[in-house]
Amino acid sequence: MKKSCDRSKYYHISNVARLYNIHPQTLRLYEREGLLKPSRSDGNTRLYSDEDLQRLEVIINLSRDLGVNLAGIEIILNMRGKITRIEKEVNEFLEYVRQEFFEGREAEFERKKDALVRIRTRKLVKIEKIDTINK
Repeated sequence: MKKSCDRSKYYHISNVARLYNIHPQTLRLYEREGLLKPSRSDGNTRLYSDEDLQRLEVIINLSRDLGVNLAGIEIILNMRGKITRIEKEVNEFLEYVRQEFFEGREAEFERKKDALVRIRTRKLVKIEKIDTINK
């Protein structure tokens, strides 16, 4: 499946190889292994976006600097993707909670936040001590 693309924001494989000092075959290998997914032009030329270049930088860092093999890189990239999706879902949930439970009650929660001892707003009930010895 071809992605539609703005040509001014995409780089050819030769430019990317020169920029990162790697062989074009290495970029092709990363694509075959599923680590990179560059767009394709109408003539089937690989076109790398800024996002692809950021991902390539992570791949190069893991491979060159940390010595991670391709299988390890794939696992790490997949975990990073899952973490990003989970963070997004948690943020959406927190925003929902904020809107549902706190909207319109900001002043009340600000007062409680600054208290030394947080207490509930329910009424306190005094319990009297019963003298059980004299009975």
